[in-house]
Amino acid sequence: MPSNVSPSHHEPSPRPSEPPTEQLTGQVPDVSGVRSLDRAVAILRAFDERRPRLSLSEIAFALALNTSTAHRLLQALKAHGLVAQPDGGKSYALGPTVLRLARVATGSHDVQELARPFMRRLRDAIGETVGLHVLRSDLVRVVVDQAESHQALRRSYTELGEPIPLHQGAPGKVLLAFLPEEQRTQLLTGTLEAANENTVTDAARLRAEMDAVRHSGYAVSFGERVGGIHTVAVPLRDHHGQVSAALSVTGPALRMPRERLEAIAPLASATAREISTRLGYLGPWEGPT
Repeated sequence: MPSNVSPSHHEPSPRPSEPPTEQLTGQVPDVSGVRSLDRAVAILRAFDERRPRLSLSEIAFALALNTSTAHRLLQALKAHGLVAQPDGGKSYALGPTVLRLARVATGSHDVQELARPFMRRLRDAIGETVGLHVLRSDLVRVVVDQAESHQALRRSYTELGEPIPLHQGAPGKVLLAFLPEEQRTQLLTGTLEAANENTVTDAARLRAEMDAVRHSGYAVSFGERVGGIHTVAVPLRDHHGQVSAALSVTGPALRMPRERLEAIAPLASATAREISTRLGYLGPWEGPT
């Protein structure tokens, strides 16, 4: 039966008549042109968790620039607050404007809104329902959105927003697999309720499945929460690299044998990577190919 829950729509925020302007102090060096912009962006990208501070010579070497060009670019970035010299030292670090922009970007990245067009594209390519599942702070998952299959016989999520235990079904097992060990142990040593006779409630078996999920990058389930429904799920990563959501492809068992689930996994993982990139994740991606 089709779900009677429609995806939420967001009203656009009113735009101010004139955008706010920032008053900059000091003289901004005249560094213009697309090439200079590319170089400035390259300087910002040179900073990472391993190298939060860089000297002028390190930046010049990394970008194959002479020191005078690197210095002019850094002065322009510094004037706009994009880099700073902490404690008046000689090394450079990302500046306060970057932090402010990061907060704005993080706050505007609604996973449901970002994921929806990719979910629809995946649904159209495969012909099965695609679901979006989010990890709550109380360590349960909720289905927050779906791109429903157009086929007459299909999986429809009718429980949007309702809490579901993590050990029940492939999306929850993905979220469970990537939890910190302490939280994972807490859940697996507690009561593992069965949704039906197919639900895996043996902690040792679940631990083995979690190891397999972390190795392969996807989880499968065979009617473990809803009878007759087979599902494959993959992780989504946020800008911190944490797995806080999962993407699933789900459908009737007669169309979704194990072989098809495993064939769908790389397509689902590639879609999850695209969504994760838009959520700010820039790290390496480990998943089925």
